[in-house]
Amino acid sequence: MKRREFIQSLCVGTCGVVGSAVLPLHVLSGERGFKKEAGHYEKLADNAVRCLVCPRKCVVPEGHRGLCRVRENIDGTYYLIVYGRVCAGHIDPIEKKPLFHFLPGTTAFSIATVGCNMTCKFCQNWEISQARPEDVHAAESTPEDVARNALAYDSPTIAYTYTEPIVWNEYARDTAEAGHQQGLKSVMISAGYINREPLAELTRDMDAIKIDLKAYDDDYYRDICSAGLQPVLDTLVQVRESGTWLEVVNLIIPTLNDDEKHIAGLCKWVVENLGDDVPLHFTRFYPTYKLRNLPPTPLASVVEAREIALAHGMKFPYVGNVPSGHPGESTYCPGCGQVVIERAGYRVLSLGMKAGKCSSCGTPIPGVW
Repeated sequence: MKRREFIQSLCVGTCGVVGSAVLPLHVLSGERGFKKEAGHYEKLADNAVRCLVCPRKCVVPEGHRGLCRVRENIDGTYYLIVYGRVCAGHIDPIEKKPLFHFLPGTTAFSIATVGCNMTCKFCQNWEISQARPEDVHAAESTPEDVARNALAYDSPTIAYTYTEPIVWNEYARDTAEAGHQQGLKSVMISAGYINREPLAELTRDMDAIKIDLKAYDDDYYRDICSAGLQPVLDTLVQVRESGTWLEVVNLIIPTLNDDEKHIAGLCKWVVENLGDDVPLHFTRFYPTYKLRNLPPTPLASVVEAREIALAHGMKFPYVGNVPSGHPGESTYCPGCGQVVIERAGYRVLSLGMKAGKCSSCGTPIPGVW
């Protein structure tokens, strides 16, 4: 059987949004799959528990679940009920995450379970991020299974993505450990709404983390995402200080967070708190989920945002969801201005670096190369 036929034959359930499944494992439907006692919670009176994974700190009575729908109080013990229950699996270019300064030109074996601790009105994967485990087909996959599959498909990296890995962090961390034992790296694609202690564990296990800074506006977070801005800002600073490679994405949505002053404020905060060499991606919005009434983001909006970032001294601002080959997709040396990574969409066309330095002038380019 050819590789393409093999992948198509293993497609599971609702994976269409993020790609075909590639997991040669028993398919589950309407079942819990594995479960594992959750970390970071405290027991309360009357068999209730308080979750301490994210700033919501859900108080969960016996027999109920947190807002994320994947952590359940069973007889007074809190469980992650989607451990090893993979609902989406795909081989993606690492640039699709997007991670532009992390092993460019390679692929990431990308997985997700259902669940999220935010309710963003623009979520492109809402069918799985906002679902209950019982409502989505899935495949059983132990951490060791995932690592073996990544090796089989020649992907040097495992990515935890599509939904919110924070709410299934125990599974992501165990899988990262299994991957590291096989020489594989791990990356987390997240909105960053998490408390300090569980984040500290994740930064020890992840080789890179991409955080969505959805807006530099607490009202936006509250109204559009049912969350808060400050915990995400704290996450960004903590990841940066941990030494784990960090990249940041800002999805620009017309009329909601595309104001020039708003973008300038975001860039100023990033430079002052994370540094001028953190990659910052401005990406275009397309109507989906609960924001189908809004138009797609004009190309000019993300181009202008990139110019604002450059004016604030940022060295590596990018544009995303743009026509393939746009100059704003490529990486430029901050020393001499030469192109050091030329991109067209998710493809790397050329590398102008040697040992992590610009081939023309020798300026170091930060990243994981």
